[in-house]
Amino acid sequence: MPAAILLGVPLYSNAAGIIPILHALMEKSAALGTVLAFMMAAVGLSLPEVIILRRVLKPQLIAVFVGVVSLAIILTGYLFNWLI
Repeated sequence: MPAAILLGVPLYSNAAGIIPILHALMEKSAALGTVLAFMMAAVGLSLPEVIILRRVLKPQLIAVFVGVVSLAIILTGYLFNWLI
């Protein structure tokens, strides 16, 4: 799960643009929770988003944002893998 997040962060994509990548991952039998975590990391924690947030937030607050969102994504991914 953490690897999916680390791979998703450098990508810059919107939710519709990442669907073909998710489809390919699902065809390669990746777990649903892992694919979901990858998607949320690519959309919610992308590097350009953090750069934009740097203009309006202090670095400490950006670190808290990234930490909380990463933790939520990891927990959501594990929850979906456990349920399905």
